[in-house]
Formats: sequence, structure tokens, C-alpha cells
Amino acid sequence: MTIVARLQPRPLDPAKFRDPAVTAKGEVRARVGLERLATLWFNAGTLCNLTCPNCYIESSPTNDSLVYLGAAEVAAYLDELDVAGARPIEIGFTGGEPFMNPDLPAMLSDALGRGHRALVLTNAMRPMMKQAAALLALAPAARARLVVRVSVDHYTETLHDLERGKGAFAKTLAGIAWLVRNGFAIAIAGRMLSGESEAALRAGFARLFAERAIPVDADDPAALVIFPEMDARADVPEITVACWTILNKRPADMMCATSRMIVKRKGDATPVVMPCTLLPYDRAFELGATLAGAAKTVALNHPHCAKFCVLGGASCSRAG
Repeated sequence: MTIVARLQPRPLDPAKFRDPAVTAKGEVRARVGLERLATLWFNAGTLCNLTCPNCYIESSPTNDSLVYLGAAEVAAYLDELDVAGARPIEIGFTGGEPFMNPDLPAMLSDALGRGHRALVLTNAMRPMMKQAAALLALAPAARARLVVRVSVDHYTETLHDLERGKGAFAKTLAGIAWLVRNGFAIAIAGRMLSGESEAALRAGFARLFAERAIPVDADDPAALVIFPEMDARADVPEITVACWTILNKRPADMMCATSRMIVKRKGDATPVVMPCTLLPYDRAFELGATLAGAAKTVALNHPHCAKFCVLGGASCSRAG
């Protein structure tokens, strides 16, 4: 394994990402319309059992900027899908650590009971194990439509624990082993933090999966997702309308063309809809309180839009 030293990135030009209509150079900013709703995310709350130095959402045991969503609040949005006559879609639960939310089992049961598929993002540590009985209580037909995606930052204990804390690697692998032993479908989310090529990372994860009997295909980008590193303070190009042709990309391939996320901010009476999982805090991206009102075009006016979605080609969803 060769670890590439990461240089200090050039700081973000303060003139960038200021105007949703135009870039710092005065060019027309790219926008993305909602093509169809394939994934509806719920941020279960920003509280987490870990404090990771490079967490894009700054989750921690004390960060409750996004408070726990309640089962009734989630049900209201699922009701809205039902009223609209929507076909079953992917319902994603993220955080923070979603299993910190005591209502997560009820939310999962509700989403799966309506025929949707579910995706839960977790570190598979103690909060998940505290809800083990509730997971096991899911009906077999419902469990078949559930994927648990576990964050494993690197295939080595050293680099994973550097991000997540001493002993985290072993605890996460124990959680994965429990999921596998009990027949849950799993996926793994890794990161580009080591500076290795994607091919080298996939080869390293393949060795880990073989050693630990983890039934994940390291060459399948849906089963092993490798996320780019994100730092909103680092300089990144702004995305213009012309970039679609220059980069051979399509607006329809961006996450906000098929996703929306529900968040509830501390102090707010009701949840709001955001374009995606990456922008939970920025009120400029709020799309309203209902799914019907959230079918608006989204200006790619944030560094994460460029780094993660357009240039990184990444998506948090499994649905496309």
C-alpha cells in the first residue's frame, strides 16, 4: 500500500459561489431540474457516537443542529408520496448516526411496509447494536428490500481509526459481521482519503472482504462506493452551463435531479426539503416544506456541487 501525502489545498476564492445566477467570472451558472424522485432521504439528526475530523456534516455526540425527525414527520412525507400515486422508490436514512434516533426502527418499518426500498447509512457500531432486536423484528419480505451501507473509510485499521478513533475499525467490522450473520444485505462506503487510485482502493477492500468473509463485490460501484474527499474551504471550479459539454456530463446525472432530503433544524417547528444529502445547513437551498413544492431547479452554487457531484461523479443514492 502506497499512501500519497496530501498537500494543503488552495483556499476557496471568496468571490466564488456567491450568486446563484452567475459565477465569479460572470458566466451563467449551471442548474439542475428534478427529473424524477428516485430517492427520498431523511436526515435522522446530526447526533453521532463519533467525532470525525473530516465529517462534511460535522456530526458528533453534541451536534444537534439537525434534531431527530419523528416517525410521524416521516410518515407525513410518505403519505405525500402515496397521495401523489408515486411508485415505490428508495427511502434513505442518514445522519449523524441514524441509529441514534430512537424512532428509526418505526420509520424503517413504515417505509418498507409501504413497499419502498430502504437504505440506511451507518457506522455499524454500538447505536446499531442497541437497535438489533428491532432490526431482527422486520418481516422477511421487508428486510429483503433493505440495504445497510456501512462506512469503512479505508481497508486498513490504521487509516480508518485515524479518522474515526482508536478501536473503531474493529467495532465496525464486528457490526458488519453481525449484519452478514443475520442475513442483511450490506454495502460499504469508502473514501479517497489515502490518495491512492480508485483501482488500488478497490483491490485493498477486496482483500479485506475476502479475509473477513464479507459478501461485497469490491468491483461493483453500488456495493462498494468510493466517495471523493470534500472540503468546502478548498478551491474548486464553479460549474457553468458550458461545463456540461466540456466535461461530457448531463444535468440528469446529478444527485439533485433524482433526490430530495428532509431535515429538521433545531428551533424550527417543521421539517424542510433540501436538494440532496450534502447541503443540510444552507438555508439558501431550502425548497419548501412539501415534496410537491420542492420540484424546483437547483443552482449548483456550492463547492460540494462541483467537487462531489459534477467533478467527482458521485452520488449517495443507490437508485439512479
